[in-house]
Amino acid sequence: MSRGRPRSFDTEAAVERAMGVFWSRGYHATALPDLLRATKLSRGSLYAAFGDKHSLFLRALDRYVANALTRMDTELDPRREPVDGLRAYLAGYVDRTSGANGRRGCLLVATAMELAGHDAEVDRRIGSFFKAMEARVADALSRAKAAGKLADGVEPSSAARILVCFVEGLRVVGKTAPTRITSQATVDALLDRFIR
Repeated sequence: MSRGRPRSFDTEAAVERAMGVFWSRGYHATALPDLLRATKLSRGSLYAAFGDKHSLFLRALDRYVANALTRMDTELDPRREPVDGLRAYLAGYVDRTSGANGRRGCLLVATAMELAGHDAEVDRRIGSFFKAMEARVADALSRAKAAGKLADGVEPSSAARILVCFVEGLRVVGKTAPTRITSQATVDALLDRFIR
């Protein structure tokens, strides 16, 4: 049985470009011609590689999540002093919420607002991502507690939940273009409540 012609394009690069379109326009506002233009694929190649718009969107969302978790793993690396890791993690959010990056917003937050409650696959992915974020932050806070760096009465899992809600809220507020100084001062004020 013939397998057909091998693909003559980089699938991952196509997913990356599609992610940019979904991130800029949202799921519903992204039309097939937008994806064809961005990926430089024909309709047949796009459908053969990804199935349909929804499947391509899920691949793009998975890529976004993988990139975000890789970044977190670097920032919160267990070999790093935990408070320094938390500061690096929060500084990354300040960078991502300032200027043009901030106005772009967060693909996951935008997707949650657009599709949550209407798309079980999206709900599962977003829920898993937020749990993974929370677990990584809780681990860093637990290491800080073990090192005697956490303020009295701070429970790592509750503080992690607060920090995850905070950084995702910072992504939303970032769309209104607050200054980097304001965002950093807010981040510092919150973290200083949790550490000694």
